[in-house]
Amino acid sequence: ERLAPLISSHTIVTDVGSTKRQIVETATRVLPYPENFVGGHPMAGSERRGVTSADPFLFENATYVLTPTESTSKVAYQTVADLAILLGARVVRLDPNVHDRIAAAVSHLPQLLAVALVNYVGSLHEEDDRVLRLAAGGFRDMTRIASSPYDVWHDILTTNQDEVQRVLDEFHRAVHDLQEKLEHQELGPAFERAAKYRLSIPRDTKGFLHPLFDILVAVEDKPGVIARISNILASEQINIKDIEVLKVREGEGGTIRLALESEKDRQRALSLLKEAGIDCRART
Repeated sequence: ERLAPLISSHTIVTDVGSTKRQIVETATRVLPYPENFVGGHPMAGSERRGVTSADPFLFENATYVLTPTESTSKVAYQTVADLAILLGARVVRLDPNVHDRIAAAVSHLPQLLAVALVNYVGSLHEEDDRVLRLAAGGFRDMTRIASSPYDVWHDILTTNQDEVQRVLDEFHRAVHDLQEKLEHQELGPAFERAAKYRLSIPRDTKGFLHPLFDILVAVEDKPGVIARISNILASEQINIKDIEVLKVREGEGGTIRLALESEKDRQRALSLLKEAGIDCRART
């Protein structure tokens, strides 16, 4: 609001907030030229702060949501979209309300569930200190986001409170439904449906718009293994879009996931790696 008087009719304004409805409504109300405001939510970030933590590849392959309204200038929207693309991101256009509804379900609800689950199990651990010792990797993976700082989440949950309350109510009913199915031993279809839905989730870590094509590589536990794989693919101009260490046991090695742009790149990469004697396979 303090900057509004300084904004000219030629100035395009955008934001990078994690929720959109309240921000868009505020910008529409206080900016002198609201048609030049384009709401934005880049699905990438870092816990590090300051200029020295700048990352030129921060937005590479990340989904960048833009939330124009009916009154948004086409020139303003296209300018922000072009900037996002120039940074290496993939642009998705959504209505602000739709964005917040989706975010509540796939981001805000999982965060609260992780917090609730860890606190519940933690309370059991206080009564019996063997509880968390027996928590396996699956529990740790499922609850990783419970470590997220509240000062980051306070504003997100406050500005999307209505949608978060709605999905919590719906999830409560879903849990009650599972309780009834458990009582009548009718959980099979729910498990099958969940497995099918999960297969539809793109296998990536930066909110890619389009699914990538994965390769699983079995590697030894020794220095330079990842560099060797990267060099083999780079020599043939095959770009690794994402890389993830899935399983590692000290002294035994583990599995690495490589995500590639196309099926053609995946097949070329498989051939190159196998020719180099590296154990790998396509991930289906």
